Amino acid sequence: MKDKKTVLLCITGGIAAYKMANVASGLAQRGFDVHVIMTEHAAEFITPLTMETLTHNRCYTKMFDGVFDQEVRHIALAKAADLILISPATANVIAKLAHGIADDMLTTTVLAAGCEKLIAPAMNTAMLHNPVTQDNIETLKRYCYTIIRPATGHLACGDSGEGKMPEPAELIDHVEQHLAFEKDLAGKKILVTAGPTQEAMDPVRYITNHSSGKMGYAIAKIAARRGADVTLVTGPVALEPLRFVHTIPVVSAADMMTVVSDAAPRMDIIIKAAAVADYRPQYAADQKMKKTDEELFISLERTTDILAYLGAHRREGQFLCGFSMETQDMLENSRKKLESKNLDMICANNVKEEGAGFAVDTNVLTLITKDTERALPCMSKEEAASEILSEILKRIG
Repeated sequence: MKDKKTVLLCITGGIAAYKMANVASGLAQRGFDVHVIMTEHAAEFITPLTMETLTHNRCYTKMFDGVFDQEVRHIALAKAADLILISPATANVIAKLAHGIADDMLTTTVLAAGCEKLIAPAMNTAMLHNPVTQDNIETLKRYCYTIIRPATGHLACGDSGEGKMPEPAELIDHVEQHLAFEKDLAGKKILVTAGPTQEAMDPVRYITNHSSGKMGYAIAKIAARRGADVTLVTGPVALEPLRFVHTIPVVSAADMMTVVSDAAPRMDIIIKAAAVADYRPQYAADQKMKKTDEELFISLERTTDILAYLGAHRREGQFLCGFSMETQDMLENSRKKLESKNLDMICANNVKEEGAGFAVDTNVLTLITKDTERALPCMSKEEAASEILSEILKRIG
């Protein structure tokens, strides 16, 4: 983040309040300036000292605590906040906020704030589904609160059902989605392909490659953070699903081709980061593997060249970016691909170079267009993703 953003955590008196220590710590570690307000009931579950230690800022619990400040405290906090997260949000505080009741430090500050407000309801399932609570939640939506849907599972009261506070990682994701980047890609539809494909040799075995999908997932994540409407078409990977991204899983190159060719005409930007398995074995599944392994490999045929298809069928104004994985003559071979596949940009790397390749969390790329070459230093794949998107944005305006 270029500018340090201020997040105000508002914690109410639910048992899940103890999990907010992880949220506060995670946000502070990501560079946010975190401030905390707790209701007096919340302080029964977790101490203000815990929050002060994690955030290095004072934690407020009372409207009037006998400490004199030059400024009106709740107004100053409301003005400073770039985003407010109310979590866990009890039925009581939801009702108060829905009807403009400001009778403590938390509700008074939230009512005075003009920033974005996220609210994570957490309570017993029956309380959550009570029509009164549902009406109050709908009222908050009309007042432009973003509602983070509760999780489903075993509740502290012993019941099972909807009403759990989402895990800290999800709450942190929501904050980052709103604040981590300027929304300079808002209004853009971006299609990203990621991961390997698998081409079946027989009903048991398949041909694939070493792609982890990390680079494609990083691009999809950062594009969504920057406000784009992102569709991710992914082969089989061992990565956590991305929030705020429409994900379509596929297995084979033919599967990916079907999805991509259908979605491509609606996209402003297409970034093909998938490492498609280039060949498929020829076999008849109903012949119970009459061919030997050697015969299977001899009878390999090329899979569909998705990038070449996209280049040949691109619509006017569409930006097309590909990746080139090379072991020698990287720039020369990448330029040939740029031209032969009718691309606007290609991201080239030498998979033998330290810090580059499939399995690692970093990459070393050279961004190549028809008239420029820009070499990036070794950086995280998310940082590289941001550089790629910024380079594209410069060229499409």
